[in-house]
Amino acid sequence: MKVKIITDSCCDMPYEDEQAHKDMIDIMSFDITLGDETFRERIDVTPQEFFEKIDNSPHLPKTAQITVPRFEEKFTECFNEGYDAIICVLINSTGSQTYSNALQAKKNLEEELDGFKNMRLEIIDTHCYSVGYGYPVLEAAKKLEAGQSVDSVVDYLVDMFNCCEIYIIGFELRHMKKSGRINAAAAFLGEMMGLKPIISLIDGESVVVKKSRGDKNAIRDAAQYVAQQATPETPWQILRADEKELTDEFIKIYSDLVGSKPVMDSYCGAAVATNTGPHMIGIVIRGKARR
Repeated sequence: MKVKIITDSCCDMPYEDEQAHKDMIDIMSFDITLGDETFRERIDVTPQEFFEKIDNSPHLPKTAQITVPRFEEKFTECFNEGYDAIICVLINSTGSQTYSNALQAKKNLEEELDGFKNMRLEIIDTHCYSVGYGYPVLEAAKKLEAGQSVDSVVDYLVDMFNCCEIYIIGFELRHMKKSGRINAAAAFLGEMMGLKPIISLIDGESVVVKKSRGDKNAIRDAAQYVAQQATPETPWQILRADEKELTDEFIKIYSDLVGSKPVMDSYCGAAVATNTGPHMIGIVIRGKARR
């Protein structure tokens, strides 16, 4: 079968992994607006360039959802190229209209384009963000390239998203509070005392699970807490922003605790940084199944 995986740029997959599987993976970019400038994520600006821009700008970045017409164009392109199946893996539906737009595009094309129903189109809600689906998408591509069936790969993805847990160590909460996307940050009152929150982000719901005094204590406490939540001997991923030394130290501490290094080490892109800011660390683990 001729199969392709479509995802969006919030997946934060490392560029080298995207290029290594470019015939299998198609990443659709979000548009990001900062003041009078608009960027296409992964195309017009690197993560490091975006970190600098938002740190120096008085404006709050805004992310535009991927629209129905854009999905219609992409799905039609795949249909015309003779694909037998498309697996479309998208950002958490509670945080973006993108997933609903993809469903609407599929419905429109099934009604308007002759033969479109003959192409299998699976649209999957990841219930998560960033490398929480960037890593599973990469693994799904490898499985398809190795000859596994679409059914088995869809089952793998659904299982991964049913167990995905994301944790954020927040060193500076200005962007989180302004964006309103991470509600726990807005409710956090400990910054004046030098407290740093550890925030869980599971199925789109954010909760402050721990508070630590100072950056060093925060990474140690986070490593211990997250290790307790993780299913033993399962892969984990790290999401970097603009805190290199603290991130490197966290990786060392957590790797010693769980006995393995991260299977994906990536920088957060503009879509994630728009809501978290550049002063954080993200950790993704496999927890208990929720569905």
